Amino acid sequence: MITRKTLHIPELGSAGLDIPYFEIVGNRDGPQLTLMAGVHGAEYTSIAAVREFIRDLDPDAVSGRIVAIPIVNVPGFWARSAFVVPADGKNLNRSFPGDPNGTYTEILAHHVFDTFIAGTDYLVDLHAGDLPESLEPFSMFEESSVEDISRGLAVSYGLAHIMRQSAAVRTVAGSSCAAAADIGVPAIIAESGQNGLLDRSAIDRHLAGLRNLSRSIGVLDGAPWPERNLHEHEGWHWLRTDREGWWQPVVVTGASVAAGELLGTVSDVWGDVFAEVRAPEVGTVLFLTSSPAVSADGLLLGLARG
Repeated sequence: MITRKTLHIPELGSAGLDIPYFEIVGNRDGPQLTLMAGVHGAEYTSIAAVREFIRDLDPDAVSGRIVAIPIVNVPGFWARSAFVVPADGKNLNRSFPGDPNGTYTEILAHHVFDTFIAGTDYLVDLHAGDLPESLEPFSMFEESSVEDISRGLAVSYGLAHIMRQSAAVRTVAGSSCAAAADIGVPAIIAESGQNGLLDRSAIDRHLAGLRNLSRSIGVLDGAPWPERNLHEHEGWHWLRTDREGWWQPVVVTGASVAAGELLGTVSDVWGDVFAEVRAPEVGTVLFLTSSPAVSADGLLLGLARG
């Protein structure tokens, strides 16, 4: 049976904040799979994929339980806000496991963590390239006590690139995936889509991954596809600019680059280049900022090692 539920968080705003979600309980015993999307409110392909996955789901084919939250960052969704929660300008996916006595985003992260992440058997957090972000589809998991299971989730999702993030060097700290790993919950972040566009192929990529992963862990009936050849990466570089300027990339997402290769330039308002951005080592461009306008310490691109 598919049940529609709401998490009410009374501390957020004068009327509180409501987060709608689905709960599907199967007729047979099995694990719990939690799906989240819309942690960044303008990453629409991930939101659409969770909505469609639940819409097309046959509850009789489910063993165990599926909990699905299509839009976690509800205020960011309605505000069309890239990356952050409008109330305090903080990135929800840098704020887990949250703080019940913190700011708006930290309180939101606390409730989402306690309600949806703690206690589940598996977590999949769906993402996409946000409004100013081009992206090559990839999934990510954390070094942890459950990393072998988490890697298996990433492999079953089937995106061409898989990123393992070490516990010692967490380029992305405070993510749902990292917070889950820290308490022994196998988890991945899965990225498909870019620039806030509702792209059909990106949605279908997410849907295929969700169905195959669900079959792989026994939550959904059916045989998973044979394991695919995927490109695995051990860590990455997030390259930034120390000054605001006009960012002009000369590479595209998915490109393999050599150490020292020119990735792009940053110029001032007059058009004078003040920085050449070069690859610190051999790698693959998994995402890049597609907007020319970048602020000081602005993120330019993510280069996966190898």
